[in-house]
Amino acid sequence: MELDERKKIILNAIIKNYLETGEPVGSRTISKYTDLNLSSATIRNEMADLEEMGYILQPHTSAGRIPSDQGYRFYVDNMILEKDREISEVKELMLERTDKMEAVLKQVVKMLAQNTNYATMITGPTYGCCKLKFIQLSPVDEDQLLAVIVTDANRVKNHMIPLSEPIEQETILKLNLLLNTGLTGLSIEEINLATITALKEQAGIHSGIVSEVVDVLAGVITEEEDPQFYMSGATNILKYPELAEAEKSTHLLSAFEEKQELAEFLNESVAGDNGEHGIQVYIGEESLLPNMKDCSVVTASYDFGSDMKGVIGIVGPKRMDYENVVDNLNLLRTQLDGIFKKDKKGS
Repeated sequence: MELDERKKIILNAIIKNYLETGEPVGSRTISKYTDLNLSSATIRNEMADLEEMGYILQPHTSAGRIPSDQGYRFYVDNMILEKDREISEVKELMLERTDKMEAVLKQVVKMLAQNTNYATMITGPTYGCCKLKFIQLSPVDEDQLLAVIVTDANRVKNHMIPLSEPIEQETILKLNLLLNTGLTGLSIEEINLATITALKEQAGIHSGIVSEVVDVLAGVITEEEDPQFYMSGATNILKYPELAEAEKSTHLLSAFEEKQELAEFLNESVAGDNGEHGIQVYIGEESLLPNMKDCSVVTASYDFGSDMKGVIGIVGPKRMDYENVVDNLNLLRTQLDGIFKKDKKGS
């Protein structure tokens, strides 16, 4: 007999409850633990079927049930399958959004350069505060565990944890439950010493695994990715006589080649912004970019939500049409916000 959906839910509830408490689980507990809205009598009948099928055991007369090896195997196989599916979906979503985002950002700088006749640049969005989505520990062999860590920024990190001795499947399940219950939804700032100490105490002799997972998690959450950076219209600068002189144009075009430096400048330009308008104007040496002392640089932040932010920049002569530039930046900020926030709701 195959397990129907109701039996699967009840079996999962029994196993999770037993892993948490270590005590046999009765029908009344399950009726409160699930959203099936079934009576205790109906749940008892389902538990009797599960016992007959070999998924749970009754250790003592009148006691609740505990998982059998077959029950654990069903739980583990389905948990790993579900986590693998979720990791695969995360990776596919990342690729899909990355491809769409790159196409949109390239189109944005090209259109902005055409509309303003200046040089334009944009950084891809970066995440401000990153939190844990879930952790999956899986045995590789007797000497190693694989820890898969996924954050709400959809970063996926695989890390091998060496074992000093073999570890039982039930213990791995308990560690998975312990880590996910204690850490899911937390940022690195929220994972304090008290949290780690409590987790290590509950892990007992396996506290070293908890320490290693937390260390890897800290690295993933605080890891800074190189921002995407796109430019268009660099040669527009040569249309302005005051910037077209050989020495000035050489310095400017050289500055445009330093994409990492420009990306850092753009991000720093809005770091202190108070959020009221999101636009900053740097005239001449105010930009602190030596090769742009004869230019004005106008920057604007955009926000995709979920603490994902990026920056748009426009470089032109000091006599640039500031009003037109600001109008274009405000329009693009609104369009970018709308495109990706709408996309997130639909996904």
